Amino acid sequence: MSAYRGAIPVLHNEILQKMPNPPKAASTSARFVRLIPIAFIAFAAVTGLFLFGDNLSFATLKDNREVLLGFRDKNYLLTVVAFISVYIVIVAFSLPGASVATLTGGFLFATFPGVMFNVTAATLGAMAIFLAARWGLGDFLASRMDQASGPMKKLKAGIDSNQWATLFLMRLVPAIPFFVANLAPAFLGVPLFRFAVSTFLGIIPGTLVFTAVGAGLGDVFEHGTNPNLAVIFEPQILLPILGLCVLAALPILLNVFRK
Repeated sequence: MSAYRGAIPVLHNEILQKMPNPPKAASTSARFVRLIPIAFIAFAAVTGLFLFGDNLSFATLKDNREVLLGFRDKNYLLTVVAFISVYIVIVAFSLPGASVATLTGGFLFATFPGVMFNVTAATLGAMAIFLAARWGLGDFLASRMDQASGPMKKLKAGIDSNQWATLFLMRLVPAIPFFVANLAPAFLGVPLFRFAVSTFLGIIPGTLVFTAVGAGLGDVFEHGTNPNLAVIFEPQILLPILGLCVLAALPILLNVFRK
């Protein structure tokens, strides 16, 4: 009887070895499912560009300012929640109007706490698109880059050794589009915590400037002019931001000279 019992595991292993490998259709369908979120975001971004491109504008804010202020005065907490929710959707789906949303945060809630509402909403929206991109393609591309050789391997190694500095630099440099700074880290295997912290802290300087501009929109509306969004490139604003960029790039430069 014991001999039969001992033969059962052997027969089981032989059966498993003779069984054919599972079809590749399952892995293909699983990969397709993982692409759904990022595909949906891309579709929403294109659709939003055509449907809301003209609505999420400074003119819309100007025409509805009295309604917004009246609703805020009667429902402050609800206005905060609604504003942050809309801002998250704009960033998560890369819809047009992020700059107008930042101005609206300053217009409705003043520079403080408006800047905190803006930074929080932008960070949460960035995390949403980051997770969608990483779940869909990020793990696959990161593994391919880990297996790569030559220049690609050196690039990945350089980013991995200076992730904090690189992430802060991407957020501080005004020339880098926000959605690019959201997607690139997802494709390079950056941890979520590191991405979230660098996003929250890195966007504070630029967001503070635009929120302050939004806080002064009352005078702009009275004079019938448009806000000066180019203020971020004025020396008194740009030089401190460039100083932060130099500090963020310092670890990268030190590693280069060290090697």
